[in-house]
Amino acid sequence: MIPQSFIQELLARIDIVEVVGRSVKLRKAGANFLGLCPFHGEKSPSFTVSPTKQFYHCFGCGVHGSAVGFLMEQAGLGYVDAIHELARSAGLTVPQETSPGDAVRRDPDLLETLAAAAKFYKSRLREASAAIDYLKGRGVSGETAARYGIGYAPDGWRSLEAAVPDYSAQALVATGLVIESEPDGADSQDASHSRDGSRRRRYDRFRDRIMFPIRNPRGQVIGFGGRVMGKGEPKYLNSPETALFSKGRELYGLFEARDAIRAADCVIVVEGYMDVVMLAQHGVRNAVATLGTATTALHAQKLLRLVDRVVFAFDGDAAGRRAAWRALEGCLPHAADTKRIDFLFLPAEHDPDSFVRAHGAEGFSAQLAATQPLSEFLLRELSSRVDLSTPEGRARLQAEARPLLLALPPAALRMQLVQALATRVGIRAEDLLQFIQPDAPVQRAAPSRAETGGRGNANERPGWARDRAARQSEWTASRDWRRMPVMQAALPDLQRRARLLLALHPFLAQESWSNDLLPEPIIDWKARLATLPSGATFAALVESIREPDPQLAAALEAEAAADRGLMSDLDPAEARREFEGALNQLRLQRVREEIDRLAAGGLQSEADRHRYAVLQSMRKALTSG
Repeated sequence: MIPQSFIQELLARIDIVEVVGRSVKLRKAGANFLGLCPFHGEKSPSFTVSPTKQFYHCFGCGVHGSAVGFLMEQAGLGYVDAIHELARSAGLTVPQETSPGDAVRRDPDLLETLAAAAKFYKSRLREASAAIDYLKGRGVSGETAARYGIGYAPDGWRSLEAAVPDYSAQALVATGLVIESEPDGADSQDASHSRDGSRRRRYDRFRDRIMFPIRNPRGQVIGFGGRVMGKGEPKYLNSPETALFSKGRELYGLFEARDAIRAADCVIVVEGYMDVVMLAQHGVRNAVATLGTATTALHAQKLLRLVDRVVFAFDGDAAGRRAAWRALEGCLPHAADTKRIDFLFLPAEHDPDSFVRAHGAEGFSAQLAATQPLSEFLLRELSSRVDLSTPEGRARLQAEARPLLLALPPAALRMQLVQALATRVGIRAEDLLQFIQPDAPVQRAAPSRAETGGRGNANERPGWARDRAARQSEWTASRDWRRMPVMQAALPDLQRRARLLLALHPFLAQESWSNDLLPEPIIDWKARLATLPSGATFAALVESIREPDPQLAAALEAEAAADRGLMSDLDPAEARREFEGALNQLRLQRVREEIDRLAAGGLQSEADRHRYAVLQSMRKALTSG
């Protein structure tokens, strides 16, 4: 029998909108999503999915349930198979069934453990005068502290021992509340047995910190953020990645702000816990915060499903602008003509916390009325990096804008940005489109055979471009990524490194990276991994391909073992930078090869000379960036 604790953890991790959206076309309708019911024929949609309640219901035929029930009904799976399918999509392993005699006692599940810790931290705040004075000094009222469940972690190595029945329970380590050191052979009361019989020392992760509980859409605590009250590093300490908690997908304050977000149809994204808390205290209750990491594409996707307007309000300094740019990059794949993405830049001396305390809700609302739309921020930021008075500067602007424009869905917003960018660099929009997508058909009248010397249409796409387009279409249509072509085994070192980075950090493949000038094997591998379920891990990837391709699975495991110390321990931001660097080096390699080929041919035609100039501009941009 599958433990109920694991099922609770699984349902807390997955998003029913994503599960249902794989087979039902959903559109936002107020706080919920609406679509045609997959269980009975209907022409008018009556099937609703609630992201807040994580529940589906059809007002036509009456079916309803959780994500587990949907898979059972829609895919005809049994209960156990549905659990396994959801766990696989979340990158989790279903615990093996055990007999009653295998365990002397029942460990508390992860959610119970986190709830007990939140209650403990909150109770300790009442008796911690220094923590109370700190919060009062920051302007936090008792009502606001209670609303957000703010607490205090005492300055002791094992304070949590008073909050749980058994400090040696594995759930404390699994939730990240307790750190377990390596075995040292000691035999003391603060140690627990490891599997090999040696002793491991345990101690609390959070000590002498203001504690901010992080909740999922159901209001369950899934992690914590702890802030030091004085000097100390790190200033903010978050829970580690666990079965329940992932910094790249969760947002602080989303549960508490749910009603205000729905009423305003707008969410304000800030960087810090105190920004959220103080904005709410002053009446701006629709704010959430990222958890010590850059805004990810998963964050953007989650928010744009909930509302039609997202405002990023970051600190007014250079670091805040860098954070805003990373947020822009994360939003591009999910931008839509019916959605509004804005950027608010406060005065350099302020963050949202200090600004709302100084100017109140009215002053902050005035700032919200003067935000920059995504298009304006993108064009202004890129233009500020170049000298538009020179051809080289305008060429670099085109080169830097290209991957960003390609990341946008091919809709009206991209067309508007292409037109605006073409005006800035002084070329026609159709020429800029041809530069951005050289493989796309040119929308011009076809020349006659006489004009082409009997050779046919010179604008016809070459065979390799048609073949690539056909493969990409096949990938998009396929639902089973394991049936896709296997990447060739022998790769140059740089390509092998890029492949391993993608395998160790599969989330990279689901982000927007331009395929321009990349080797075919990397394009193939990236497209293959992009179809993995969101949140997939290296282990899940290997297990998924072990049956259809055991040799590839073994090769990946061997490469990971040989290179583990270099890349597997990178955090998401580091992995992203490493992968971007590898791609730029691959592009530079390709550009130099093509430059050498054109130079060797003597640049005899106008097309060759134009291409040579473009490539030189690309080379300069890649080497200077």
